[in-house]
Amino acid sequence: MEYFPFLEEVKFSPGDRDGLYNFSFYNPEQQIAGKNMSEHLRFSVALWHSFLDGGDDPFGEKTLVREWNEIGDDLQKAKLRIDAAFEFMDKLNIQYFCFHDMDLVPSSPNLKIFNDKFDRVAEYLQKKMSKHDKNLLWGTANLFQASYYRQGAATAANPDVFARAAAQVKKALEVTDDLEGDNFVIWGGREGYDSLLNTDMKLDLDNKARFLEMIVDYCKEIGFTGNLLIEPKPMEPRKHLYDFDAAHTHAFLENYGLKEHFKLNIEANHATLAGHNFAHELRYSRIHDMLGSVDANQGDKLLGWDTDEFTSDIYKATLACYELLENGGIAPGGLNFDAKLRRTSTNIEDLVIAHISAMDVYACGLKAAYNLQEDEVLQKFIEQKYEGYSQGIGQQIKQGQTSLEGLEDYVLNNELTKVESDRQELLEKRITEKIIETVQEGL
Repeated sequence: MEYFPFLEEVKFSPGDRDGLYNFSFYNPEQQIAGKNMSEHLRFSVALWHSFLDGGDDPFGEKTLVREWNEIGDDLQKAKLRIDAAFEFMDKLNIQYFCFHDMDLVPSSPNLKIFNDKFDRVAEYLQKKMSKHDKNLLWGTANLFQASYYRQGAATAANPDVFARAAAQVKKALEVTDDLEGDNFVIWGGREGYDSLLNTDMKLDLDNKARFLEMIVDYCKEIGFTGNLLIEPKPMEPRKHLYDFDAAHTHAFLENYGLKEHFKLNIEANHATLAGHNFAHELRYSRIHDMLGSVDANQGDKLLGWDTDEFTSDIYKATLACYELLENGGIAPGGLNFDAKLRRTSTNIEDLVIAHISAMDVYACGLKAAYNLQEDEVLQKFIEQKYEGYSQGIGQQIKQGQTSLEGLEDYVLNNELTKVESDRQELLEKRITEKIIETVQEGL
């Protein structure tokens, strides 16, 4: 059965403004900084939002009716969903996908039943991957949706819930390893609290660390060599989540001696909720050697929740891609479209257009970011701004060769040098110019 009969293979066709289903900027074979564009961006489809989401929200019922989610029992629906996803990936030339265990099989309080269904769907998925030459960017366990996770999973007050979460992660890790996944994500969607009045924060954090230690140990036991990723988010669905942002997560891992085992999966919309911008979270992760993968979406600053929109902001995509280039690439991570249609965008064609548009936005951003990097637009200015630390008293400060007494003596015997302008507006203008140049090249 064909789920996207209106769609042929989406190709790079710059200048074609009549066709909806073509790439204006994304040319997977184009060489940039010694690698194909597809190698830089490593786009991935999220099975949950793109193929499971029904458009329902706390105020309204399902609006997105998809044929693959309406026919048969749980196993049949899962297989049809996989069929639709792989047809979609083939036609859009997307190499990777991501899943939660419960994207494939629904939750069950009976772990034996859950695992049996999971194995049967995973076997089907493995055959589809081989036939269509697709790869798993990452797998994860859904430890937030079932009612028994309402107080958390690794931070649950009930040790039986902790045990269930551990068993569920064990199975998801095994399946991810069997499917040769590049990464495994741990997202603590309910690892936090709603009120400190009924929370033992110290025990929560200690238990969370014990949970991660067991994951590390089991990866060694089964020989899983992919990256372990933690995805920060500040709140929602709980008031406060312990993996608030990149810096909080980094501090937690350092405190418990776990940093060497984990990297971060940074989501743009989660950065917004934490009061940061996307580039900030990427740069913090990069400079601490913790950048693992990216959930490529965007949020709405006017709305205080996780809107998970498809990326449309080329400026933000450019700054994000600049960080990826400075990182030397994102592999074995990628850009996963953890994004969903608006519940009023009900046509299946909208799903195609959303992905094509977002892929073009990042392709354009990658080109503009590469030109910024090649021309050293930002780097030259930053080096000039901090050049005082490459000589004299600045160099002594940088190398730890000073003291309070020594600096007092320096100040008493020297006049304060001029503090130069940061030229922020000029740099923003330069970035805008690079983006415009890149857009004009694609017209």
